[in-house]
Amino acid sequence: MPARLGRINPRAGVAEGSADDYKRPMQQPTTLALDLADEAATAALAAALAGLAGPGDVIALRGPLGSGKTALARAFIRHLTAPDEEVPSPTFTLVQTYEAERAFIWHFDLYRLGDPAEAFELGIEEALTEGIVLMEWPERLGALLPPDRLDVTLAAGATETSRKVVLVGHGPWAGRIAEMSRRA
Repeated sequence: MPARLGRINPRAGVAEGSADDYKRPMQQPTTLALDLADEAATAALAAALAGLAGPGDVIALRGPLGSGKTALARAFIRHLTAPDEEVPSPTFTLVQTYEAERAFIWHFDLYRLGDPAEAFELGIEEALTEGIVLMEWPERLGALLPPDRLDVTLAAGATETSRKVVLVGHGPWAGRIAEMSRRA
């Protein structure tokens, strides 16, 4: 099922979900913590996640500046497109799209959003229904962030090139992360 973006009630300034959102059984989030030794390990994780992603999936990339969000997104996109795909950071354009065999990949950098409603101008509704969404700075969406998603939180590791990563799967991603955890 594609991710759904709540509607905005302009008077209240909050998102409203559909009635169907409340009929689904609640699935507990699944968490997996990993230590990645270097950028190659980050690329391997990105490839594994790309293998699990499909149209309607949202991957929310969290972490401070320089934590590896764009490096993970770049490896993910290259896994689904081509190894030499040019993947610039969408810091200034706010969104970049890539055509992959499974679906279009939408890579958002929401750091400069002044208001969550500005995401509509970037085509986020289309992205959430038809594409695979990689989203840096997802907290900028506030209540519009889809509940069914994979949260990927990156932080500096023990060395300059290592990273600590916490994956939290919500909705369909919970089962996928549980399976990854069993294999790890």
